[in-house]
Amino acid sequence: MPSSPATNVVSSDAPVVSSRRWLTLSVVALAQLMVVLDSTVVNIALPAAQADLGFSNGDRQWVVTAYSLAFGSLLLLGGRLSDLIGRKRTFIIGLTGFALASALGGAANTFGLLVGARALQGAFGALLAPTALAVLITTFTVPKERARAFGVFGAIAGAGGAVGLLLGGYLTQYFDWRWNLYINVFIAVIAIIGAVIYVDHGMRTGPRPKLDAPGTILVSGALFGVVYGFSNAESNGWNSSLTWGVLAGAGLLLVAFVLWQRRAAHPLLPLSIILDRNRGAAYGSVLIAGIGMFGVFLFVTYYLQKTLNYTPVQAGLSFLPMIGMLILAAQLGTNIFVPRFGPKIMVPFGMTLGVIAMVLLTRLDLHSGYAADVLPPLMVMGFAMGSIMPASMQTATLGVDRQFAGVASAMVNTSQQVGGSIGTALLNTLAATAATNYVASHAPVTAIVAAEAAVHSYATAYWAGGTFFAFGAVFSALLFRRRGDGVSLTNPHGNAAAERVPLPAH
Repeated sequence: MPSSPATNVVSSDAPVVSSRRWLTLSVVALAQLMVVLDSTVVNIALPAAQADLGFSNGDRQWVVTAYSLAFGSLLLLGGRLSDLIGRKRTFIIGLTGFALASALGGAANTFGLLVGARALQGAFGALLAPTALAVLITTFTVPKERARAFGVFGAIAGAGGAVGLLLGGYLTQYFDWRWNLYINVFIAVIAIIGAVIYVDHGMRTGPRPKLDAPGTILVSGALFGVVYGFSNAESNGWNSSLTWGVLAGAGLLLVAFVLWQRRAAHPLLPLSIILDRNRGAAYGSVLIAGIGMFGVFLFVTYYLQKTLNYTPVQAGLSFLPMIGMLILAAQLGTNIFVPRFGPKIMVPFGMTLGVIAMVLLTRLDLHSGYAADVLPPLMVMGFAMGSIMPASMQTATLGVDRQFAGVASAMVNTSQQVGGSIGTALLNTLAATAATNYVASHAPVTAIVAAEAAVHSYATAYWAGGTFFAFGAVFSALLFRRRGDGVSLTNPHGNAAAERVPLPAH
């Protein structure tokens, strides 16, 4: 059959400016906040939910894992669906489904219903998260405005976990654990109204593309295996045959997916999107930052509550200065530093600050104070994440054709999710081993020894997190192009021909 002209993944369309773009940003930011904070807000509520519903410690992890499995494995499918059926429609479906799943979870009277609701949340979150970013990409086409929008979006992506800890602590302490789920209904209703009014439908040019069903099955299975494998390693250890079997199966599926994408007539994820040096560096940087950032949220939260005896609300409030620094860095970076220096400077700079923050955290002991010892590394980490995330997210989606904006956005979320899963398994395992070895070498075991073992285990996790950030600094410095090479942040369509890779016609 005769082919129509080849489609390119890098767009050369003239910018189209939406008159309602800043209101669109507020709606998208609200939806993104809901999805990101939901990954941590429920963690604070787990002890209360366990006491209410009576499930075991062994089952408790499934309240978190069910969300992660559905979210992580369906992200690329969700991103591609937004390309196929329209971003506004997908966005509203995602918001509605997430709200209904949250209401179901809040009303759950059994453990099974709660886990099922969390899985549904994850599935609709996988539809919503990449669509929100794709809406942003296609709405903001003027480079300077796009930078400001990504500054806001990146700040929310980085700060959402800390906001979740604060909100979760407040709702659990002063209301009921169920409100950690019900709160999503109110957020979603506001976002749905805003989406109906302010989000544009967008225009499709050419025939409707088809869904790559084999590719979808292969990559969803691979991502499920990655998330489940690392989750199983966290709970059952690295000697578990199930852990290695699932991870090996995920690796095989991933290889099969790549091979299929090379020959598919309608690829789910055109390989040219991720093989571009800048975009590959951006996806890798988001993944590495996700691994390292996990150590801050989890182990600093444990330290504040278990060692310093903070309440959940006090622990959440302790992260506010970090959020402030993250927002400041995100705005300075996207509006001033990234256009001037590019991601090749800003991302390694942020990674280096991440190393410094982690090293400072290793100095915490049983008698450390918040203002002198905890606050400085949190503020450094906030500035680090504000330097890494907006620059990486903007670069990861820059120059991609509108028809692939959803799946390119999904790769950002996938990188974050996989990074979080790896961080959970590796850092928890290292911390648990360090605590066990410390107790074994400091017999007899007293309350002081147990407390010191916990602090020692946290320090081990911080050192590991700092190692990841150090690797990220070298990785991003070597892989990102120099400013002016290829597609730049200030001129997304300049020299684009160098990046165009022909795709099969639709």
